[in-house]
Amino acid sequence: MEKIPLTRAGFTKLDAELKHLKSVERPEIIRAISEAREHGDLSENAEYHSAKEKQSFIEGRIKELEGVMSLADVIEVTRMSGPVKFGATVELVDEDTDEERTYQIVGEYEADIENGKLNMKSPLARALIGKEEGDSVEVRTPGGDRAYEILKVSYV
Repeated sequence: MEKIPLTRAGFTKLDAELKHLKSVERPEIIRAISEAREHGDLSENAEYHSAKEKQSFIEGRIKELEGVMSLADVIEVTRMSGPVKFGATVELVDEDTDEERTYQIVGEYEADIENGKLNMKSPLARALIGKEEGDSVEVRTPGGDRAYEILKVSYV
């Protein structure tokens, strides 16, 4: 099986979610199912069906997280330097609009574009990898072609 790259922060976040699901969510849903069973006929019991559906989601997520964490390759970003690679925090400026953005290149399980976590498989991340400060990159995006200049590369 192929290893899944994660930053230390990403691994910690997934581990916290897994612990929460196992220690809080799972016991709560078991209690909810038990209470719903006490209400009688299960075929017409909306609370029971809702709780069973939620239980299925929780158990699926637990299995997914356990699988990801068993294959995790935790990369210590603070020990890295040089051109853009996994874990790099990259400050960019859009060459057309002068809008500055900062992204950290991470794996798909910790990607969150709203919080500046860019999936390493995204077109922008693929264009950035291997580049250095001062380089320009052109990226084809759903909104059209974009050109960015790399202002700073750091590993924090």
